[in-house]
Amino acid sequence: MKTPDSRFYCPLISVGTIVLDENESSHAVRVCRAANGDTLQLCDGLGHYADAIITKADAKACEVRVDTVEDAPFKRPRLNLGIACLKDDALEEVVFHAAQTETDSVIFLRTDYSQEPKNSDLKKTVRRAELKALVSLKQSKKPWMTRIEGPIEFDKWLKDYQGDLILCDIEGERQLDLGECAADNEPAKPITLLVGPEGGFSPREIEAIKTFQNGKVHLLNLGNTRLRARTAAVIALGKVL
Repeated sequence: MKTPDSRFYCPLISVGTIVLDENESSHAVRVCRAANGDTLQLCDGLGHYADAIITKADAKACEVRVDTVEDAPFKRPRLNLGIACLKDDALEEVVFHAAQTETDSVIFLRTDYSQEPKNSDLKKTVRRAELKALVSLKQSKKPWMTRIEGPIEFDKWLKDYQGDLILCDIEGERQLDLGECAADNEPAKPITLLVGPEGGFSPREIEAIKTFQNGKVHLLNLGNTRLRARTAAVIALGKVL
């Protein structure tokens, strides 16, 4: 038996016979040339895995047999990325990179200086971002798929948010110590890394972040050069993960 060096997405993994959808079936049979008796690694993006034996190598409806379902050895990550809405395909690019890391969600925020049209619902961008997150889930072989949220007005999001914040700021620390754990009987708080649009958050928004009361606020310095928003997001994630 052979095992293609990729995971295959299956939203409902259970013991028994499973029929993969057409996209995953085609990838397994046509692209990876998997045949009856070969093993596929399945994941559901919710912390579950399974080795599945192909019983019917059909490029449109590949049937597999699952004998055991395994759980991820660690909990869902608590780090999120909140990024201002950007123009062109910048948001998709950020998601493609962020979703390969242990980032729980990427939240599209409408800020004072956001560069997308204010009357846009970003449905196409959100859908393409979700597809990027799915591709990254399989490629990176991680147990949890990065969720895509928004777009949402920044003020509303901040008002409802409960957790810690990290703001990229020239006056911040070059390295952050985020290793503090919650008490055994308390769940760990979420942490959201905030990246503004080109030109940054507005002075009003920066003040709202720095005076946030529903969690701790950390300031992170990304260096001495001015970065594009998409670049800042990736570098900041690399510093805190």
